[in-house]
Amino acid sequence: MRRVFVVLLSSIVAACGVAPTGVDGGTEPEDGGAKPSDAGSSADAGPPACAFSTNYVNTSPKVNATSTSSWTCTATSRVMTGNGIPDHPVVGGNFATPVGAQNLNITFSLAPTITAPTGRALTRTASGYVLNSVKLDPATDGTCSSTATSTAMGQGCVAIMGRDPWHLEAMGGAFMFGTDENNAHTQPNGQYHYHGMPEGYLTRQGSGQRVTLVGFAIDGFPIYARYGFTVATDASSAVRVMTPSWQKKATPSAGRPSMTIFPMGTFTEDYEYVAGSGDLDECNGRVGVTPEFPNGTYHYVITDAFPFIQRCVKGTAP
Repeated sequence: MRRVFVVLLSSIVAACGVAPTGVDGGTEPEDGGAKPSDAGSSADAGPPACAFSTNYVNTSPKVNATSTSSWTCTATSRVMTGNGIPDHPVVGGNFATPVGAQNLNITFSLAPTITAPTGRALTRTASGYVLNSVKLDPATDGTCSSTATSTAMGQGCVAIMGRDPWHLEAMGGAFMFGTDENNAHTQPNGQYHYHGMPEGYLTRQGSGQRVTLVGFAIDGFPIYARYGFTVATDASSAVRVMTPSWQKKATPSAGRPSMTIFPMGTFTEDYEYVAGSGDLDECNGRVGVTPEFPNGTYHYVITDAFPFIQRCVKGTAP
């Protein structure tokens, strides 16, 4: 991975997100369902998302459960509790395990700082959480050996807890991991999690083409989705889709399984970071202003192309 250096901010302010609005596939409760405007906060009001909660009855056939999420803060930490149930329709997908409630209690830094200028890799672990308490988990446990001969599991590939050198991607490759229209599916314990853009969540925000905070990374820095300001330091500049600086390799790595059976993009190892080729760094982040950070902060962006959700962090991870 080529090195890229970002400007260290002298101070990092805490950020907040937006809460859900109504959409088909669920019903808002009479009380406790925060609206987008409820999550905003001025500097005088203190860090936002420190008194945020949502309660949403998800009537999607694949769910039929209530989504709960609560965010509070201490002097140094942001704490999220929730059940990991999505607060938006769940359509499509082929889940091996039904969506199940979790008992989540996650602590984030309230004022993170950049401690790893070139990124600290996250291997097969959560990258962060959306404000609805659903996990962001872009990698998979699926792997293939160099001698794999088929996309069928058992022909040199293992779907879960594989230990071979070629790591399967959940999106854009030869394998179908059963993800739904939100680029999500369930783990064996029933935990619903996103591998890519949380489309249903964004639809519920009515975000359109704007810079939208969706959650926080495990190091405490905020996570946005798809859009950013054209000029990172200028909130009055145009909003546009952010592009990652990861690209498919021109030449497959040595020992890679057959290109005929496994087209480029099937494996994590098919991609390389090319500094400056996109808007974002190797952790799919950038330093810049956002609606919640008018003075600027380091933040991650979920993109429509690989790595989709960041695979490394710049702050201290748990």
